[in-house]
Formats: sequence, C-alpha cells, structure tokens
Amino acid sequence: MSGPRGISLHIGVNFVDKSHYGGEWDGKLDWAEKDSDDILNIAGRQGFETRSLKSQEATRETVLSTIGDIAKGLKAGDFFLLSYSGHGGTIPDVDGDEDDLVDETWCLFNGQLLDDELSVLWSAFQPGVRILVLSDSCHSGTLLKSIDENSIQLQQAGKTVDPDEVFEHARAMPRDVAKSTARSNRGFYAELQYALPDPRPAIHATVRLISGCQEHEQSFEGGANGRFTDAVKRTYADGKFEGDYNAFHLAVRELVKEKQTPNHVVRGQPNEAFDKERPFKI
Repeated sequence: MSGPRGISLHIGVNFVDKSHYGGEWDGKLDWAEKDSDDILNIAGRQGFETRSLKSQEATRETVLSTIGDIAKGLKAGDFFLLSYSGHGGTIPDVDGDEDDLVDETWCLFNGQLLDDELSVLWSAFQPGVRILVLSDSCHSGTLLKSIDENSIQLQQAGKTVDPDEVFEHARAMPRDVAKSTARSNRGFYAELQYALPDPRPAIHATVRLISGCQEHEQSFEGGANGRFTDAVKRTYADGKFEGDYNAFHLAVRELVKEKQTPNHVVRGQPNEAFDKERPFKI
C-alpha cells in the first residue's frame, strides 16, 4: 500500500503586467522568484511532486486552474504545499464579508487573486487532506520603501552588515496603485466577488497558513530572499529542525520580529496529527 502523496506549487512574481495595475507600476521585485525556487528545493528533498509558476506564468487563470486540478488528485492523508512570494494588495470589499471592508490579495501577473477565491478553492479538497500555505507578501496597501542598494552590495561582497539593513524593499502595492487598479477594474473585481458562492462552502481539508506578516504589516525583501523566506530556510536548516508547526512558526517569528510578525492560522477541519508533525513532512 502506497503512502501519502505530496504535491507542491511554488509561485514567485518578480513583475506584473502594468496594463492591469494602473498603467505604470510593474511591481518589480528582486527575489520573489528566488524564494519560490528555494521553497521548491525544500519540497523536492521531502519527496513532493513540485510545480512552479513564475512572473508572467503566474496568471490568475493558471493559478486557479492549477490549484483546482491538484485538488482533484488528492485524497485523505495527502499533502498540498503552496508557496507564494510577491506583492500583497487589497481590493474594496463589495459583498460585505470583510470586517475591515477590504479583501486581501496576491498580486499575480495579470490581476489580483482574492482571499475569498482561495477560500473557495480550499473547499474543493477532500476531507483529510493537509494543506500548508507559505505567503511571503504584504497584506496591506502601504507605500513601498526603497531598496538600500549599498547594503545589498556590501552583503553580496561578503562584507559585514547588519542583516536587518538589507531587507528594505516592502512587498506591498503602493496606495496610489491600489486605488487606481481598483478604480480602473471596478467592474471586474466586483463581478468576481458577487460570483462567489454565498455563504462560502465549508472547508473539509485542514488549511494551515504561515504568512510573512500580519494584515496591517509589511513583508520585506533584500539580499537574496524575502525576509520571511530567509527565516524559513534558516529555521528549517536543511531538515535539521525537529519541532512541530507551532514551534516552527515561533522560531521563524523570532528571527524577523524586529521588522514584521509572521502569522500562523489554521482553517477547516482540526487535525491534531498535522499540528504535531515536523514541517514539510509528507
């Protein structure tokens, strides 16, 4: 009898189609694709069947269809690992399901993917499926900070530099871009939200999210990774980490606590065995 199956999908968006995002903003990041490669390598060493979508490959349609297809192929006991590195954004909520009046989003190449759309996707997975989502992105529309080029060059040259100083580029869509994107695509996003099932379908799988920051915070990148992804890699330590998911989250959080506060939430059906597992174990 074969053991559980593990499938992973790794999304890294270094730039977006500016025609959708206000006409001028291309969302340039330096290390989102590198993040996706690094988490893919962790998954591959653990035996996951890995898939990757980078920048222009990471369209709304492709991401939605890929996750939907993966859901069809997994059964109880199987594991889906999803990682995203890129900008986070917000869209005004029109269907009244958000207390803060906005939907958090991932900025994919040709449009934003709403958190509500992901919630509906989770409902397509069978009971007993374990889902782990790692999101190295901002969940706010705050302004970008400029990259400290001098610090990055010093780090790449192997010179001593405070690690915090190289993580100076926030992965957040600027407020003016968020507003212009929402305004110019008002009908598109409103139609998406109204088309979602109401009430939302129940989630029967177990969905664990470990994200780079809280909804009101920013996630940063610099050097060679996102700050959160760098902390995930250092904590995982090539498989040497032996704690459970709660311990893993706390260890990652300790490494980045001066700048951002990684979140850890679980949705869907409780799964105590999943809670106690070593991270990334199929």
